[in-house]
Amino acid sequence: MTQPSGPKPPPNERLAEILLKAISAASITAGGAGAFWQLFKQDDIPKAIASAVIGLGMSYGTTLLQPLHKGNQKRLERAGKVIDHKAEQLVTRASGFEDWYLQCQAWDCQAYRPEGMAQHEGIFAPLLEEVFVPLGLDLSASKPGFKLPPGDPATQALAQIQDLKIWHFMGKAEQNRPFRQLAILAWGGYGKTTLLKHVAYMHAIQQQKRFQVPKRIPVLLVLRKYRDILAKADAPDLPTLITEHHIPNLPKEGDDRPAPENWATDLLRRGQVVVMLDGFDEVAKDQRPAVARWINAQMRRYGNSIFMLTSRPKAYKEQDAADRLELSTTLWVRDFNENQRCDFVTRWYQCQERYAHGGRDTPDVRQIASDSAHDLLSQIEARQELKDLAKNPLLLNMIVTFHRRYPGAKLPRRRVELYREICLLQLRDRPRARKLDTLLTQCDAQTILQMLALEMMEHKWERVPRGQLVALLKGYLQTQGETVEAKDFLEQVVQISELLVEQEDDIEFAHLSFQEYLAAAEIARTHKEETLHFDDDWWKPTILLYAAQVNPTGLIRKMLAMEATDLAYACWQDTTKRIDPGLAAELEGLQQAVETSRYQALEEYLKKGQWQAADEETYRLMITAVGKDVGQFFEPEELLNFPCDQLKAIDGLWVKYSNGKFGFSVQKELYLNQCGGLADGKYRAKVFSSFFDLVGWGVSIDFDISSPRGHLPGWGRDYVWVVSSLASRLVNCSR
Repeated sequence: MTQPSGPKPPPNERLAEILLKAISAASITAGGAGAFWQLFKQDDIPKAIASAVIGLGMSYGTTLLQPLHKGNQKRLERAGKVIDHKAEQLVTRASGFEDWYLQCQAWDCQAYRPEGMAQHEGIFAPLLEEVFVPLGLDLSASKPGFKLPPGDPATQALAQIQDLKIWHFMGKAEQNRPFRQLAILAWGGYGKTTLLKHVAYMHAIQQQKRFQVPKRIPVLLVLRKYRDILAKADAPDLPTLITEHHIPNLPKEGDDRPAPENWATDLLRRGQVVVMLDGFDEVAKDQRPAVARWINAQMRRYGNSIFMLTSRPKAYKEQDAADRLELSTTLWVRDFNENQRCDFVTRWYQCQERYAHGGRDTPDVRQIASDSAHDLLSQIEARQELKDLAKNPLLLNMIVTFHRRYPGAKLPRRRVELYREICLLQLRDRPRARKLDTLLTQCDAQTILQMLALEMMEHKWERVPRGQLVALLKGYLQTQGETVEAKDFLEQVVQISELLVEQEDDIEFAHLSFQEYLAAAEIARTHKEETLHFDDDWWKPTILLYAAQVNPTGLIRKMLAMEATDLAYACWQDTTKRIDPGLAAELEGLQQAVETSRYQALEEYLKKGQWQAADEETYRLMITAVGKDVGQFFEPEELLNFPCDQLKAIDGLWVKYSNGKFGFSVQKELYLNQCGGLADGKYRAKVFSSFFDLVGWGVSIDFDISSPRGHLPGWGRDYVWVVSSLASRLVNCSR
């Protein structure tokens, strides 16, 4: 009678056993291959593995058993490594581990859940790929004076693409090592996390080939989950973090599967992994130096793999030189443009109506979705303040949610009104509509959050540890005579309103702009204008939101007394209230003084012939004029609609102090009249090639008066369509 065999050992152990049997029975040569094959035939290891290992065994068998000299021994070592790697790959595939891992990583990324967005009744969470709109990226914003790697036409060609996406860089990572380390910067709500989830999901379902990108294993690590581990002196290396922490935390069916030995290490060394590190800014400030050192060490050790890191700009730039992140290429996420807004709103409404109609995708359902999307997009495109808000994907998501919650209603006309309506929706209307028995409707929840927001602004906090926040809320609730428990209140604000979101042990507002709005509302409620700091950029958004809620006459007088003329002028332009007629006349008279003050540094540089400093100051003036930060780049529509008075003022200074040799108007004349260009903001290769040669932009920018006519300003050289856009704007400004 045959005895039960019991469970068989894993494939790698069985392979080893067979190899040892073969070695003891006969040498692995051509003559001994028959015995070797007979052993495999007696086992049920998959034939694919058997054939592959036999092929390797026959190729290297003689050297394996009978090394004749040192040279053969070295070849033996090299051959052994090849056999090990091939066998490990085959065993990994045979055991199904890699496919299992990819499925788990895909599950982790498949849903579209923007942080800070509540899930309302009747509004569904779509799949990520149903609504994902590719984000535009800006390469030239790496740092002032950034230059693309020289002598590489393929890389230089990226500079001519107006619509760069993450796949452009990943597709060139094999040839260009700097593109294996990407820092992706943007302020809150710009879709950094969503972008990484998209990349991870496409690799996990092996659809990256649609973008002409090689297959890699995706690893998406949310840094806030691991910051305490990585900040320790004995922090695990990257392979250990992946196998012992990341994989066990992924969603899965059934039990965990242990990774094959050296699986992560070997993949990382061979460059077959794309490592995504999300949210460096969500690492506590005192932990960032240690975490940055850890990241740098892993990038040096596994430099063949791709590393992508996301962060808000401030956290990324604030590191000391000794602890600064060493990623080679810095990218900024660009604002949503009109096409992206249209694409997102259309996709989002299609999903909502399809889900609401039981999954039907019939013409009547598509028509309902199309009508709703068209109504919203018409409102956004008709009002500049809504277009400004809709440049941020998270705020656009809030706008579309508001629109669907109140069908037929007109969107609020101003930013401050939109924030007010969203807060009411999240804190009062939503709980009441769902008939929830919640503390949010039993107390003045918004006042409590306003008190919190103001204290966070005063301390320049963007997030607060949970324990500290509970203590703060307890004090606010007692001050307002409320008897609810601080912990319960916090839990419901997070779970129901989602105006506050959890970041592991810390809590923050869903978007910094809500913190700024609520702080401004608290100052208006308590009449504490003395809290505002006119000389601190941190306070500027809050000041403008406060001025929009009150009659700013007294506030503007205080600003003028403190010589904060630029801020006073901005508050005056932003208000819809009727201010004191005498003050209005004074502000109108100050307009020229404000403009002169704004361009004082540029004029000084030009007077002294400091052309490079003048070039950098020109960029600074123009990028801040459209509400962006230094390091970002322009959207074409921002240049095509750039304020005429400011463009003329900047151009006039260049023309004056260069004796007519430099300036945007000089470049416009050369571009239109000598190169055959059109003032339409579009790129034409032949025209731009001619213009580059004419102004001497073919090799580099020379900050010298002896440079060719039209050579400066040169900050737009890497994105040549800038010339056409500014030429078009100058033509329109002259009409």
